[in-house]
Parts: sequence; C-alpha cells; structure tokens
Amino acid sequence: MEEDSTFFDRERDRLTGEITTAFEELLSSSNNLNRKLEEVLGMTREYETIAALWSSFHELMRGQRDEPEEPTAEHPQGLPGTGGHVIAARSGSTGPGGQNEG
Repeated sequence: MEEDSTFFDRERDRLTGEITTAFEELLSSSNNLNRKLEEVLGMTREYETIAALWSSFHELMRGQRDEPEEPTAEHPQGLPGTGGHVIAARSGSTGPGGQNEG
C-alpha cells in the first residue's frame, strides 16, 4: 500500500508541476497580449490626433472655399491658360474693332 501512495504522490507532484508550468505560460502569454493591446490602443490615439488635425484643416479649407461666390453664367470660373478662364465683358461694351455687336 505504501508503494501505491508513493506512486500517487509522485504522480500528483508531476501533474502539479505540469499545471504550474502551464499556468506560468498562460500568464506570460496574457501579459504579452496585454502589452500588444496597449500598443494598439496607443496607435489608435495617435491616429485620432492626426484625424482631428486633418478634420480641422478640411473644415478650414471648406470654409474658405464657401466664401467666394459660386460661379454663375455672368461670372464663370476658370484658370487662365487652361481654356476655362473667361474674361467677362461689361454690358454695352464694343466688340473687336470698336464696333457695337448686335
């Protein structure tokens, strides 16, 4: 009977050791995962800061763009040298050669 209890004690100690080792590995993996999650959250905060900066820049640019008049038939918008720029003629002005058109 003493031999059985000795085997039992040895087996119990061996299994206890395996369980302890497994828990240590689990704890180590959990700590590693926690560090990685903290890194990801830190990066997310950095992106939020950058996103807020770009958002404020976008709002500023949008505000400046809304200030000028919208292009109309009287004042079409275009860039010189691109073919889209139109020089507005005043009412009653003469055409080429100094003659009234019409």
